[in-house]
Amino acid sequence: MRAVITGTGSALPMRRVSNAELAETVDTSDEWIIERTGIRFRYIAGPEETTATLGADAARAALDAAGVPAQDIDLIVLATATPDQTFPSSATKIQAMLGIDDCVAFDVAAVCSGFLYALQVADSMIRAGAYRKALVIGSETFSRLLDWEDRATCVLFGDGAGAIVLEAQEGDDSRGVLATRLHADGRHNQLLYVDGGPSTTGTVGKVRMKGKEVFRHAVVNLASVLEESLAAAGLTSDDIDWLVPHQANARILDATARKLSLSPDKVVVTVDRHANTSAASVPLALDTAVRDGRIKRGDLLVLEAMGGGFTWGAAVVRF
Repeated sequence: MRAVITGTGSALPMRRVSNAELAETVDTSDEWIIERTGIRFRYIAGPEETTATLGADAARAALDAAGVPAQDIDLIVLATATPDQTFPSSATKIQAMLGIDDCVAFDVAAVCSGFLYALQVADSMIRAGAYRKALVIGSETFSRLLDWEDRATCVLFGDGAGAIVLEAQEGDDSRGVLATRLHADGRHNQLLYVDGGPSTTGTVGKVRMKGKEVFRHAVVNLASVLEESLAAAGLTSDDIDWLVPHQANARILDATARKLSLSPDKVVVTVDRHANTSAASVPLALDTAVRDGRIKRGDLLVLEAMGGGFTWGAAVVRF
């Protein structure tokens, strides 16, 4: 039995913010942001928009693409670092919004790598035979963790959500999730973190990052885990049709592709229009490339991400 992606969906907040608009309140410029990150726009959630509402919208789009009624879903795994509440999980709020009476629903917290973690959790639960149809969602309102006076971080992030429908299928071993590899190294906590939390400060806190150190670790770790996951699937980088990476920074995407001798034409890039949406960035990029026709059934994809913790991972998927 293998878990196959049968539908993708995404959702963005209503408000789009350009670099020029951001420069009106932050000591920065359009040229400075583009040169260092490749980002041109980001979406910022409004007062009525939350991680759960965005996640539910993305889930509805994925269900529609898959042709699956919401009531058929028996598992929801939500990747997020920005839940609506400390508890209960935002996955249960999404469950209620979708009108699902009863299913397993919970959150996974691994920041930007969260969607890869959630994907492997759902894949493992489907392979075990316990569940047949799952929603795997990455949704974030990361703007609510930003220090808008810190130009090194506030220009990098945006809000959004992406989702996939993952279904159990038997008899066709050529499609589905072929291999996943995940890692974490908590020794690097202070390089990318939020300076608050319920058990420490009793506050939400703000994002803090040492950008140069994160960049260096990201290129090495992402290239390594990508090769590791391909080897586990018995494949090489020559077999990749599309790399769907975490959309953190255009320079990281370029450096990772060069390290793997992968053509830039095979890399899905959306960071320019969405910025870094943390756990939402991989499914957002995936849905974008599926809907514009680049990714087609049978294509070999590698999804990869790295985030605070550090956590990082990659998944090889035959679409």
